[in-house]
Amino acid sequence: MSTSTPDADDLHHHARRMGGRDPHEAHRSATPLELLFDLTFVISFGFAASRFAHALAEGHYAVALLGFAFASFAICWAWINFSWFSSAYDTDDWLFRLLTMAQMAGVLVLAIGLPRMFASLEDNDGRVDNTVMVLGYVIMRIALVLQWLRAAKQDPARRRVCLTYAVAIVLAQIGWTATLFVDLPAAAMFVFICTLVLTELAGPVLAERKDGGTPWHAHHIVERHGLFAIIALGEGVVGTVATLSAVVDTQGWTLDTALVCAAGVGLTFGMWWIYYILPSAHVLREHRERSFVWGYSQMAIVTAIVATGAGLHVAAYYLEHKAHISAFAVLLTTAIPVSVFIGSIYALYYYLVRRFDPFHLWLLLLTAAVVAAAVVAALAGVRMSVCLCILTLAPVVTVVGYEVRGHRHEAESLARGEAGHPAL
Repeated sequence: MSTSTPDADDLHHHARRMGGRDPHEAHRSATPLELLFDLTFVISFGFAASRFAHALAEGHYAVALLGFAFASFAICWAWINFSWFSSAYDTDDWLFRLLTMAQMAGVLVLAIGLPRMFASLEDNDGRVDNTVMVLGYVIMRIALVLQWLRAAKQDPARRRVCLTYAVAIVLAQIGWTATLFVDLPAAAMFVFICTLVLTELAGPVLAERKDGGTPWHAHHIVERHGLFAIIALGEGVVGTVATLSAVVDTQGWTLDTALVCAAGVGLTFGMWWIYYILPSAHVLREHRERSFVWGYSQMAIVTAIVATGAGLHVAAYYLEHKAHISAFAVLLTTAIPVSVFIGSIYALYYYLVRRFDPFHLWLLLLTAAVVAAAVVAALAGVRMSVCLCILTLAPVVTVVGYEVRGHRHEAESLARGEAGHPAL
């Protein structure tokens, strides 16, 4: 096997024309720059999960849910903005690298603002302090708008697409900046923020309808989202282990500590296995119009993953006697996001293959029975750590079902789609 020696032009990161990548490029994979960019989100998820877990452990459920929902959207949307643009227009030249570095700085500023935002919700004064978070978004948005304007100039065929993205981002950012200066009642501010979120989500939908949309790469973007999910899974493990280590330092190894640790690893591994059952790349390559629902669903899935990690963190707080909620409530902080995650995966699978599989109904019923068993055990006074171990069997149901029989059903569904069957 012979390989060609790269010349000086290949090794130099000089400015290249941003004319759009080939959406069918062979062997397209995540770049080292994209992986470096992802590292900033480890910090963001860490802050969000930590504050979420702390609020849950204190029993401040409204603060926990509102703060975590706001933080999760901000984090996921910042990542999506960069990753989908990169999939379509990554030139890896010096200008692209510098603007990416600016976006990374913005992500770090966003992360720094997360504790302040959660603290403002705790104050109950009716105002969300998102000043630092908005500053982080301003930094990111300036860099991203410059990227879109560069693409608009250098890719005339998709000029309207790129300009629509740039305008949508600017309008949304003006709205977020306005939240720093308007003094609205809590209910009105909530409506205003929801409107801004809808504006953000509508931008790509409007842009991609023009001139055939951007040349994003199906396999590349699916790989990118998979790596993002792994970051979310890793955060749950890191946060739980960090807290459990404090328990071990003060109390030594106990059965409860070992069981919570085992449950954390088991849930993380099971959720990882289930996530990669989705035939995302195969379907999106043939049906690019399904990317909107698929991409937006990824935010719910990743949020559920991080929330599961936060729930395990709460369990560790409980063992450390720092949680002011019942063992039953502690179990629910993990059981609910696990259920949302599994349900979202099944719903997205159906959306992708467009074929109802009765076998999935049986798997869902059995999964629900496992979750119910964990909840009933908690209500009956069974140790929280044991209940978590029961809950760990919930993703196992899908894993076993897929490996025993489900993989054949998936292959049949994809084959029917390739044959032009209306079910796909």
